[in-house]
Amino acid sequence: MTAAEILKELKAKKYRPIYFLHGEEEYYIDLISNYIENNVLSDAEKGFNQTILYGKETDMTTVLNNAKRYPMMSEYQVVIVKEAQNIKFGKDKGDKDQDPFAAYVENPLRSTVLVFCYKHSKIDGRVKIFKNIEKHGALFESKKLYDNQVPGWINEHVQENGARISPQATALLAEYLGNDLLKIANELEKLMINIPKGSEIGIKEIETNIGISKEYNVFELQNALGKRDVLKANQIINYFAANKKENPAVVVMATLAGYFSKLFVYHCLKDKSKSAVASALGVNPFFVGDYELAARNYPQGKVMQIISFLREYDLKSKGVGSTGNTDEGELMKELVWKILH
Repeated sequence: MTAAEILKELKAKKYRPIYFLHGEEEYYIDLISNYIENNVLSDAEKGFNQTILYGKETDMTTVLNNAKRYPMMSEYQVVIVKEAQNIKFGKDKGDKDQDPFAAYVENPLRSTVLVFCYKHSKIDGRVKIFKNIEKHGALFESKKLYDNQVPGWINEHVQENGARISPQATALLAEYLGNDLLKIANELEKLMINIPKGSEIGIKEIETNIGISKEYNVFELQNALGKRDVLKANQIINYFAANKKENPAVVVMATLAGYFSKLFVYHCLKDKSKSAVASALGVNPFFVGDYELAARNYPQGKVMQIISFLREYDLKSKGVGSTGNTDEGELMKELVWKILH
C-alpha cells in the first residue's frame, strides 16, 4: 500500500489490525503512526486503550501481551511500537508454534490496532511473516526519494497545504536540504506559517525565514557558471571560501557535478524541445532555457573536462592526490577558475 492509500483508509475510519511501517525515509513512517496515535481514539479512550512502546525498552513478548488485550469501553485499542528495528523478530521457520509473533500475525485481534515503526532499514517482504502482515494488515515501505524527485514532492506538499512556491525557490530548497523529507517538511511548515495565506513562497521568503542567502548560495553559483558570469561566480565562491561551515566543499561540488552531468545529457539529446529536455533532465520546464544558454557557453568537450575537474577536486578536498594547498576554500576557487576559463 502507498502512504496516501493508508491515510485515506484511516481517515475513513477503516482500521487494520497490524501496520508494519519500515524503510529508510522516516517522514511517512512518522506521518502514518502520528495520525493513528492522534486520531483513532478519543482523548477519553486513550487513557485505558493506547500504549506506546519503544524497541530499546521492550521485547516481542511484551508487545504481544499488550496486543492481545481487549479494549475497555472502546471499540479499539492502539499499540504503537516505536524504534521497532531494535526488537528481535523471530526467524520464519514455517512453524507458528515456535514463533509467537508469527502465530499472532496469522490471527490478529481485530479490536487491536498494532503499529510497528521500523526505521532506517527495510525488512524482506518475501518472508512468510511479512507476507501474512500484508495479507491481514498493511505492510508499507517508506523509500528515500531520488534527488530529482524532491522538487516535485516540494511542489505537491505546498499545494496540498493551500500555498504556492516559485520554481526558483523549489530548486533552492531541493539543493540545500537534499532528500530528507522530514527536514524539508519542517522548513516548509515554517515558511507557510510566516507568509500571508495564498502568497507565493519565493527566494526572499526563504532567505528571511530559513536563512539561505538569496544571492550567495550554490543555486546562484550554478546560474552564474551557466551564464559564464565571471564576476558573479567569483563573488559567490569567495563568499563560500570565507564561510566554509555554511557552504562545505563537498555539498558545492556534488551540486555542480549534478548540474554539469545534466548539461552533458542535454548535449546528447536529439530532441531538444522544452518538454523532452525537462523530462530527460528531471527539471522543471521553467529551467530549460538556462540549460540551453549553458550548452552554448560550454561545448560538450568542455563539459567532459569540467566533470573531470570536479572528480579531481573532490578527491583533493579529501586529501587524495593533492601536492599543495588542501584548504577547501582555495580548492573551490581554483575549481571555479578552471570551469570558467
